[in-house]
Amino acid sequence: MTTASTENTSSKAETATDRLVPVTVLTGFLGSGKTTLLNYILTAQHGKKIAVIENEFGEIGIDNDLVINAEEEIFEMNNGCICCTVRGDLIRILGSLMRRRDRFDAILIETTGLADPAPVAQTFFVDDEMQGKLKLDGIVTMVDAKHVLLHIDDSKECQEQLAFADVVILNKCDLVSPETLDALERRIRSMNAVARIIRATNAEVPLDDVLNIGGFDLDRALATRPSFLEPEYPFEWGGTYEFEAGNVHLVLSDGPDPEMTVMAWKLPNTTATALADAQDRAAVFFSADAQAVRHGQGFEISLVPAELQLGGDGEKRFLLHIELPGAYALFTQHHPDEFQMRVVQERQPCSAIAEHHYNPEHEHDEEITSVGLEYDGDFDQQKLNAWLGDLLMTKGTDIFRMKGIIAIQGENARFVFQGVHMLFDGRPDRPWGDAPRSSQLVFIGRHLDRQALNDGFRACLAE
Repeated sequence: MTTASTENTSSKAETATDRLVPVTVLTGFLGSGKTTLLNYILTAQHGKKIAVIENEFGEIGIDNDLVINAEEEIFEMNNGCICCTVRGDLIRILGSLMRRRDRFDAILIETTGLADPAPVAQTFFVDDEMQGKLKLDGIVTMVDAKHVLLHIDDSKECQEQLAFADVVILNKCDLVSPETLDALERRIRSMNAVARIIRATNAEVPLDDVLNIGGFDLDRALATRPSFLEPEYPFEWGGTYEFEAGNVHLVLSDGPDPEMTVMAWKLPNTTATALADAQDRAAVFFSADAQAVRHGQGFEISLVPAELQLGGDGEKRFLLHIELPGAYALFTQHHPDEFQMRVVQERQPCSAIAEHHYNPEHEHDEEITSVGLEYDGDFDQQKLNAWLGDLLMTKGTDIFRMKGIIAIQGENARFVFQGVHMLFDGRPDRPWGDAPRSSQLVFIGRHLDRQALNDGFRACLAE
């Protein structure tokens, strides 16, 4: 997304570091005000062209529509969390952006409210191509002063976001007392003694405090997490095999998930070194949209991973077609033992010659889920207000975040809803114009009842 550009009149010699594009990572727990800050930055008069990468946690991606002037340089990633399953997508988008280097001065990455910022920051230190073109300028963490105490003790993500912050923006200060703010600052200082803490209302802060701060400290990151520079991968296991031309059978039993993503990769040989040389490139493609493969179907050696469908009881058999004999690697989303996976060719079992176990640290609380609802047609505003008010009053403690774009009967403008726990706000937005009047509502929280939410939302449709 761009704003007006100004010419650099500095007479100082440009260094190699100066030529690196600064990247700001904007993080913060659900509902802390990240999108509000993003809009504030993009509409302020700072003379910079900024490319934005957004990542949503949810079934329906609507944050792109909540950002002002979203038709410009903005990239949305809503098929997973940026710090785990879609980290390969981040590398691809950054690579694509760098081919249009002349169109922006800086990059801002907005993570989901459930992201651990460490793996995102790690991208700029362990990927050689990224390291040669980009520099991590700082991690800015938004904090909801009204609700953060509900999560700070039991949310690893909330704790990680604060621990890795270079700047902490204590937002929504108008909703709490000065004494509460002082206590919050002391609590944050106990977790991160060196981050700058800025108090804000409506996410309005001096832009020099969040852009070009030069604040990320690798030594401090290593002190916070000694394994910071150890790569994390979207797969848990990799192994090398020697295959003949023909079909290889992958036989899997029921496991912890109804599907298992697998990727086959051609290698020069079956050594552990060859596996290590391939794992970084394989990780980039492993996060791409997978090809669904059902029992009895086959897949090829390609840059597209295969998502093996394991629904139903009993063993499932999948065919991997090998065109040329030689050395190959298999990378699997989960450990093969969890599915009793067997690799068979010409009725002979094949064992991995070299293997490696990968242990991604970041796992989300499985009780936190997302429910996305979408309906065509207009909604009755009175019914909608009554339903949402009752819902948040009775279930608000479990609803961390709510956001929606609604078509209201008799109104030409989109109506935007934002909610955090028991607080919610709705206001008219830009006109619908020629766009279809399709309403979307997303809930993120714990113990969400999908059917009840769907029934309640549908009941608010205008007659």
